[in-house]
Amino acid sequence: MKLFEGSNLLRNSTFFKISAFILISVACFFLGKHWSQDGFRRLIFFSVESSRSPIVALSPDFGKTYNISGLIYESHPILPPTLTPPDSVELKVFGIVNENGTMSDQFQIGDYDAESAETLGNQTESESSNGPNGDTESTTARVSMMQFEMCSEDMTEYIPCLDNVEAIKKLSTTARGERFERNCPKEGMGLNCTVPIPKGYRTPIPWPRSRDEVWFNNVPHTRLVEDKSGQNWIYKENDKFKFPGGGTQFIHGADQYLDQISKMIPDISFGNHIRVVLDIGCGVASFGAYLISRNVLTMSIAPKDVHENQIQFALERGVPAMVAAFTTRRLLYPSQAFDLVHCSRCRINWTRDDGILLLEVNRMLRAGGYFVWAAQPVYKHEKALEEQWEEMLNLTTRLCWVLVKKEGYIAIWQKPTNNTCYLSRAAGVMPPLCSSEDDPDSVWYVDLKACITRIGENGYGANLAPWPARLQTPPDRLQTIQIDSYIARKELFVAESKYWKEIISNYVNALHWKQIGLRNVLDMRAGFGGFAAALAELKVDCWVLNVIPVSGPNTLPVIYDRGLLGVMHDWCEPFDTYPRTYDLLHAAGLFSIERKRCNMSSMMLEMDRILRPGGRVYIRDTMNVMSELQEIGNAMRWHTSLRETAEGPHASYRVLLCEKRFEPSDKHHTKKKKRKSKGKGA
Repeated sequence: MKLFEGSNLLRNSTFFKISAFILISVACFFLGKHWSQDGFRRLIFFSVESSRSPIVALSPDFGKTYNISGLIYESHPILPPTLTPPDSVELKVFGIVNENGTMSDQFQIGDYDAESAETLGNQTESESSNGPNGDTESTTARVSMMQFEMCSEDMTEYIPCLDNVEAIKKLSTTARGERFERNCPKEGMGLNCTVPIPKGYRTPIPWPRSRDEVWFNNVPHTRLVEDKSGQNWIYKENDKFKFPGGGTQFIHGADQYLDQISKMIPDISFGNHIRVVLDIGCGVASFGAYLISRNVLTMSIAPKDVHENQIQFALERGVPAMVAAFTTRRLLYPSQAFDLVHCSRCRINWTRDDGILLLEVNRMLRAGGYFVWAAQPVYKHEKALEEQWEEMLNLTTRLCWVLVKKEGYIAIWQKPTNNTCYLSRAAGVMPPLCSSEDDPDSVWYVDLKACITRIGENGYGANLAPWPARLQTPPDRLQTIQIDSYIARKELFVAESKYWKEIISNYVNALHWKQIGLRNVLDMRAGFGGFAAALAELKVDCWVLNVIPVSGPNTLPVIYDRGLLGVMHDWCEPFDTYPRTYDLLHAAGLFSIERKRCNMSSMMLEMDRILRPGGRVYIRDTMNVMSELQEIGNAMRWHTSLRETAEGPHASYRVLLCEKRFEPSDKHHTKKKKRKSKGKGA
């Protein structure tokens, strides 16, 4: 009976549970001891100090401390925040994308550091940080460069591509004005010195006083005073030139002349429908100077000819102007750029070579735009002049222009708004329509074409909002720009405008842009013109020439549709303007792109040539070009300061702020020698 009871005890479940627990405990003990001694990871137990004595055996890890962060990092390494993507990954950014993956203009631009901006004056070094030994460590590698020499004194007005005497002598013909075209120095033979200022040069008179007077020593030429003494253009009084506002055909003043044009054609509403104007053969640009007060931007052009320095006078006055000529190539402006084109005694034979020069005007004139011609053939009854008038009437009729008004010495034509008239002309009528393959916006070293530029079938370029609404209205021709985006173009346009407006707002507040005398401004890589649009909206009293580099998409049609001025250019070559043209040069993302094609020293020397003494340069670009640019700037005797952008120290972009300090000409040690034009920059 007792044996049976013992067998029942073995079958009892409680007995088996206790036995299994003891067996598992012994096994765990030996396993733990094995891991602790043979290099495997130890099972770490954590205890809390207690006043009571332990009632169980302690772990061998009792009392030891461990770096938990180190253990976690060892198992799961954390990449440093500055780690860049592998080279094999190509990142392309075409706009501003929100968290949902769609285009958006909802973003914030941080405030500019006003306190640090105020210290720009005396700084010539880049932002730096202290190293472990107290030494400063530059944020980028430094490059050593010798200072550039000063050019000889006869180069104070040197324009490299227009003063290349050797190249002009080699031209096979100059019958059509080829000597006034770009004839640039060969590669390696460009400017390698800084252009000096004239003796007695003074800080320019600020706008709007400069419209009426400039310092004589800044443009010391009296030829125009002698030639135009009876036409109310210009006269000299003591140490200044005075501009009474007259012209060859409007000796009683530009204001009265503009009023007459407005009365002739009421639809010519200056500052409303008429915003962007081209003045051909502009003289000292009084026509454009007086249109500024009517909210009209005028591009005043003239060749560098016997009427010496007329464009230089215009620029010194603070009026938009460029050296340009109607010769054998297209002008550097897009199709349908100008709302009105003006020619007052501009000395151009419009009917020569089957009207090829007037066809170039037609290309640049906006659909529905006006051509104003004030000249002797309009009103004089001499046989030769009457024949010229008849030839002009015949040509303009074949161009489908309508003579809307002829009064006194002024005749005004209007261009059609579509191709209906062109297509309804009789067969064989000359000039023909241009081929549909012709790109009317291709202008860089493109020859003139004796054909009529087609007007877009969709009405692009003609349907514009009046000023000032057109400044921020995405134009139809935005869809024709060759960029890697189609649906998001308007979003890109709006985003760029917002981006620059917030940045310029900070510049205006922190750097006092409304008080430092900015008048002539050049944006060297303008995009859609957001930088210039921001200056206009913020009422900074300046004008901006928007440059579209040939290396990028041609956005010039958008620039002009917004009511702004622009030009095509290749920054590997010199720019067609006089020395000391601009108060401010702005370059955003330019050098990191052009360094693959162009010599950066040559580009910076060209910037120095066209920058006024006391002028400023703002370069916003990637870090990998900034050190070299700063060294070149210092070698040109600029005062430079490298700044972080609002995005902070880890951003890939920096801003290089430069100032070309004004030094009186008697301190310049220029060498009296022949013109120096050999070798590129250092």
